[in-house]
Amino acid sequence: MKKTELLHSALSRLVATLGHGDKVLVADAGMPAPHGSAVEIIDLALTNGVPDIATTIRVLLSEMQVESHIVASETLARNDAWLSSEWAGRIGSRQVVSHEELKRLSHEARAVVRTGECTPYANLMLVAGVTF
Repeated sequence: MKKTELLHSALSRLVATLGHGDKVLVADAGMPAPHGSAVEIIDLALTNGVPDIATTIRVLLSEMQVESHIVASETLARNDAWLSSEWAGRIGSRQVVSHEELKRLSHEARAVVRTGECTPYANLMLVAGVTF
């Protein structure tokens, strides 16, 4: 049995296989996922708000080393509480792009993690770092 907080086997496997610079998009329930590409879709959405994006990111960060993140300007404009959660200081430097650009960048991700979050523009792309 694992000792860390992250129990979801697909997420744990994803983190174990990430390399420096790989991208993971943690997305709300409405974010279109890239179809017909090599991007893995890990669908966690159960119902409205479950799991929420803040919890999903917090648990993912229990195993994932992050050096930076990419967020849409539309997300920042909303100033939602989830983006200033307790883990915000552990996601490195910030790159701001448009929501349309974030959707384009999703095609470069190793995986899209779909949550049950139903807040508009609640999407965050994490860029893997190294622990050394």
